[in-house]
Amino acid sequence: MFDRSPLFTGNDVNVLIQSFNRECTSILDQVAPIKTSSALQKKTCPWINESILNLRRICRKIERLWKKTKLDVHRLHLRDLMLSLNDTVRTVRSEYFSRLIRKNKRNPKFLFDKVSAIVSPDVVPLDVHSKVDSNKLLRFFVDKINDINAKISPKLSCSPSQALPLYSWLTFTTVTYDEIATLLQNLRPISKLPFMSKLLEKAVAVHLTPYLEKYNIHDRFQSGFRKLHSTETALLKVTNDIMMSANSGEYTVLVLLDLTSAFDTVNHTILINRLRDLVGMSGSVLDWFSSYISERSFSVSANQIMSESTELLCGVPQGSVLGPILFLIYILPLSQIIQQFPEVSYHLFADDIQLYYLFKPTEAHKLSNLIDCLTNIKQWLNNNCLQLNPAKTETLIIAPGSAIPDIKRRLGDLGSSQKHNLRKLGVIFDEAFSLEGHLNQTVRTCFFHLGNISKLRSIVSTSELEMIIHAFISTRLDYCNSLFTCLNMKGLARLQVVQNSAARLLTRSNKGAHMTPVLKSLHWLPIRFRFHFKILVLTFRALQRQAPPYIADLIHTHTSTRNLRSANQNLLVVPRGDRSFQAVAPRLWNALPLFLRGLDSVETFKKQLKTFLFQKAFN
Repeated sequence: MFDRSPLFTGNDVNVLIQSFNRECTSILDQVAPIKTSSALQKKTCPWINESILNLRRICRKIERLWKKTKLDVHRLHLRDLMLSLNDTVRTVRSEYFSRLIRKNKRNPKFLFDKVSAIVSPDVVPLDVHSKVDSNKLLRFFVDKINDINAKISPKLSCSPSQALPLYSWLTFTTVTYDEIATLLQNLRPISKLPFMSKLLEKAVAVHLTPYLEKYNIHDRFQSGFRKLHSTETALLKVTNDIMMSANSGEYTVLVLLDLTSAFDTVNHTILINRLRDLVGMSGSVLDWFSSYISERSFSVSANQIMSESTELLCGVPQGSVLGPILFLIYILPLSQIIQQFPEVSYHLFADDIQLYYLFKPTEAHKLSNLIDCLTNIKQWLNNNCLQLNPAKTETLIIAPGSAIPDIKRRLGDLGSSQKHNLRKLGVIFDEAFSLEGHLNQTVRTCFFHLGNISKLRSIVSTSELEMIIHAFISTRLDYCNSLFTCLNMKGLARLQVVQNSAARLLTRSNKGAHMTPVLKSLHWLPIRFRFHFKILVLTFRALQRQAPPYIADLIHTHTSTRNLRSANQNLLVVPRGDRSFQAVAPRLWNALPLFLRGLDSVETFKKQLKTFLFQKAFN
């Protein structure tokens, strides 16, 4: 049925893909032609089966009979049938959700959406009823990017800011059939890009990513879309630097910069120059990437109504495999701009820019360096078709309350963006760096979800209920919990109350029951030991060079000039401090038994570390 002859009539990739799509579409039209029908849209219960429908019919039949005869025998029969119907619905519904949870136990997003759909009110759909409405949505996105481009006046000279790299990438290597089969197994599409496009991008990314890592092309302090990097490692580095400086009596000014639609305003000409001058691409490789980003189009689909298509004149494809990697390459020179000011520290997570300036109380006048750095960043962004969003620029001053007014005055216009607390990569920080705001938000959110989960307790089994609790509660308690060294005992106790409530809901324990035996029976580590576990695993990965370099640089192995018994015990240097990762991690590591410190496998270390902490917590 599939005619291969059109696939061998030319060498143009676009023509071949179009021929392939046309052939597949014609086959589908023959096998399963499109049929349209109009029907009223109503909310259905997916667990309703034929058995339940038959019981409903019988109940309605007996109900009509009872209303006609008014006999008690028919009323009692109807009551028994209604009880049987309710039991059947309860059983079938429970089985349905059990299958659903087991199938998606490793997909928290799906569980979140499904549980929310059950316990929360329906979301109001978009007011899109025709192609005209869909085209209005399309124009909204197009006009948004056009407005951003109109506000900036970039200089497209794009001459390389440094010498051409010594490395180069001229041609692609051949992709084997086995590699394609592997890509097909691992592919998880998250957007509406064509399947062949996703497959081709993945094949290119398999070669591009190792190339970038081999020659250290990525910025050292860029944590977005990189292996072994995460929001937690990025925040851990920044918070560690700030707390270590606070131990030395220094103040900190933290500035968060937000870009407006950064991925959608990438200039294609500048991007190609980056690939040539900074990455070393040339020949057919550079031509392929030039073809990849050019002549693209997009449309909007809302309520199954598709808009017209329009050309993408800028930006990298959203939801694509290569889009995030290309954006990281696009903003590579930004680090060179910031590094012109050695006093200013920075960290990047994709398009999120974090600047922080550490200074002694007597050196507040040097804040002008931070202002100059920010001015240069704005100019570079403008020259590269990126726009800073002043409304979302936030500043946090970490200093004694008496010193904040003078620091704010010296910041000039930047002082107007000063906040008492701000959210950074999902964590809320305050002026005292106590994480009090983040703690309040976490506790409030967890109890909200516990209330919703309690409504499902009667329709799911204990094992499925535990999966839901881990998806909604444990993930929030564990998110960036390596930063919980900032919390005091009172804050940790509040998080422990959340975990105890989750365990009480799961086991149906009485409100006054002692929870330590319950947690032990569930094999749940208490909150304090959970974040100790996270810190120790990060420390082990850093020692094994399986963590970002900026984390590994915080850990230093203890060496002695004399021949002591502790020389071969794999101990770490413990610097001054009580809350920073750099100080807490070595103390926790040195307190471990020697057999744990001598392991060389991450999985073995995690397994035996949990056993050790479990025994320590419940001994």
